[in-house]
Amino acid sequence: MPSRKLIAHVRRWTAAAVLGTLLTGCGATATEDTAASGQEGPRTTTSVRPITAARRITDARGVTVATERPPRRIVCLVALCDDMLTELGMTPAATNSRLLAHPKFLGRARADRIPAIPGGFLAPEAEAILAQKPDLVIGLADTHGKLAPALQGATAFWPVQPGSWQDSVGYLRDLAALTGRTRQGEAAERAFRTKLARAERARSDKTALIVFGSDENFGVATPGDDVTAGLLPRLTDYPWSSRGVDGTYSLEEILARDVDVLFVETLSFGGPASGKLSDKLAKNPLWSRIPAVREGRVHEVDAEVWAKGRGTRSLSLVLDEATAALA
Repeated sequence: MPSRKLIAHVRRWTAAAVLGTLLTGCGATATEDTAASGQEGPRTTTSVRPITAARRITDARGVTVATERPPRRIVCLVALCDDMLTELGMTPAATNSRLLAHPKFLGRARADRIPAIPGGFLAPEAEAILAQKPDLVIGLADTHGKLAPALQGATAFWPVQPGSWQDSVGYLRDLAALTGRTRQGEAAERAFRTKLARAERARSDKTALIVFGSDENFGVATPGDDVTAGLLPRLTDYPWSSRGVDGTYSLEEILARDVDVLFVETLSFGGPASGKLSDKLAKNPLWSRIPAVREGRVHEVDAEVWAKGRGTRSLSLVLDEATAALA
């Protein structure tokens, strides 16, 4: 049984770490949205700055990536990469994510034809990556950065680390510049911004919560630690803040907040999930006293999309599902 601390670490691996940098880069600067988190009313602009094709970009974290030609064979070690490629009308040469099996991406039949990188998310094999002869490899900085020496000289490696939806948009724009898919990148950003602005205008007064885990050792997704959780204060009351990797919320604290809508992410550890997290939490007598549980407003959501996707297509699906549940 995974401990609460392990689950918190895994959720941070899948949901990325905190970054507060502005989005800058060659052809990749996203329009800044300056309204404070939690403030009511529309805050997101729908305007999109043109993206310029480039052979070299510098991302929000100051990482520079250069390719001799527009990359076409891209290996994805993080689901954000699969999300961005889908938005740009591309597919990865290989991946270690199951995000593409979602029907709003490629669907299971097409996704099954894409080679899987052995070793999974935490330990992808460098030899298997290089066997795909990639032009570019995209991984999560705090998980895959150790691969850089093994890939150096053979391919370009881009370690990404999104901490907010603005970061995700910035990475999309950077990849659109590198691949020359500027029109597709602008269209994807505009569609996401338009959907987010619409959701903000219909902001709910309900209190919401995202919990994640594999058993009773659950965690709470919080803005700053989690890209998806960072969207929720724009849509509804989301009174949860980070307590660091070693701290989360108890059921007693959740009960005291009168949560109206619960989103539940069931995580698995190296294999299929052994039952829904919400069913396991239901064994605790406090669970049934939460207003969202009493009123049948508990929603088991796809963790591949909500916890791992983090790109504009995944976040658009989150907006669709969250706004429907909060109505």
